[in-house]
Amino acid sequence: MVAPPRIAKEERKSRVAKLCAVMEQAGFAAVLLGPTSSLRYFTGVSWHPSERFTGALIHAGGRVDYICPGFERDKVSGLVGVDGEIFTWEEDESPYALIKDRLGAEGQLALDDAVALFTYLGLRKAIGDARLGDAGPLINKLRRCKSPAELALMQHAKTITLEVQRRAWKSLVKGVRTSEVERFIADNHRALGGNGNTFCIVSFAEDTSLPHGGEADRALAQGDVVLIDTGTQIDGYNSDITRTYVFGDPARPVSKVWTDEKDAQAAAFAAARVGAPCESVDAAARAVLSERGYGPDYRLPGLPHRTGHGIGLDVHEAPNLVRGDKTMLEPGMCFSNEPMIVIPGAFGVRLEDHFYMTEKGPRWFTEPSTSLAEPFAGVAPLS
Repeated sequence: MVAPPRIAKEERKSRVAKLCAVMEQAGFAAVLLGPTSSLRYFTGVSWHPSERFTGALIHAGGRVDYICPGFERDKVSGLVGVDGEIFTWEEDESPYALIKDRLGAEGQLALDDAVALFTYLGLRKAIGDARLGDAGPLINKLRRCKSPAELALMQHAKTITLEVQRRAWKSLVKGVRTSEVERFIADNHRALGGNGNTFCIVSFAEDTSLPHGGEADRALAQGDVVLIDTGTQIDGYNSDITRTYVFGDPARPVSKVWTDEKDAQAAAFAAARVGAPCESVDAAARAVLSERGYGPDYRLPGLPHRTGHGIGLDVHEAPNLVRGDKTMLEPGMCFSNEPMIVIPGAFGVRLEDHFYMTEKGPRWFTEPSTSLAEPFAGVAPLS
C-alpha cells in the first residue's frame, strides 16, 4: 500500500499566511510556536520538547524567525519546511531575551497554548504580562478543519491500524499476555509503514471496564472480553481505533451491551451535521443509552466520558463531542466516535471509529465493526 504524499511546502506556506491574517485581525504582532505539534503544522519542524527552548516566531508581516540553541542550528536547518532565518542562543544566555529582541520594543505576542509552563514564565519575566496573549484560539481555528492532503494521510494511518487490529484478533491464543499483544501490534504497525504504536491499550476481562486499561499484564482466558485501542502516525497524522469482542463464545450480557454500544455509535454519526453544535453528537449517543437504561449522564453503568474528540497531528484535539462544546461542525473537521459503555467491575465495550465532516455530512474513515461474532467482517486484508 503506497502512502500518500507528505505535506508540501506550499501548503505550509499557505498555513503561515492564514495565521498571519488572523493574528493581525486579533491585534498581535507575532505568534510564538514552541516545540509542539503546531510548530510542525506551520513550519514542518518536529521537535521533542525539553528545557531548552526551540521554536518559531511568526511575525504578522509573514517573516519566520527560528529560535534554537546554538548547537542545534544544523539540525534545525535540515528540518525547516518554511523559509526563515535561524537565530540561536548559547547555554549561558536566555532564549526569552532573544525572543524579546526579535519581537521588538512594541506589539503583542500571542503564545502557543501547548508550550510548557516554564516557557510562559520565562517570557513573562522577559516581556511582561501586558504584552502576552493566547494564540490557542487562533491556532485551533486554522488546524481543526483538515485539508485534502491531511485527510489522505489520516485515512492511510487509519487503514493501517484497522488491518493491525484485524491481525491482532486473528493472532489471539489462550494464555497470551497483554504485553505480548502490544508488541505484536507495534511490529505490525511498523511492517505496514506506520511509526509503531503511538499508544496501545490491550485489556482482557474486567480490565476492559477501565476506559484506559488496567496495570496487570493479564493472560487471556476463554470467554474473556478483549478491548484493544491503538494507533500509529503517518507524517505525524494519527489513527486511533478501538475494537471490543470476546475470546470464545460471548455471554448474553456482553452481546446486549455490544449491540447497545453499536447503536449509540450509529446515533452519534447520524447526528453529525454541518452547522450543528458538537455537543449535539454527544447528546444523541447519550439519548440512546439513557433509553436502554444506562446512566443517566456520566453515571455507571453507562458512558463515563465524552462521545468523541478531534484528531489530527495530536491524537486529542479540540473541538470535542461533549456537552458544553458549542463549536459548530464544519467540513474538514475530524472526530473519534466512541461512546463507551462501562459495567463496573465486570467489563466494558468501546467501539471507536473516526469520521470527517463533508458538505453533505459525516463520512467514515473506517467502517464500524459489523458484529460481535465477526468484528472484522468485510475488512479486506492488506499485504
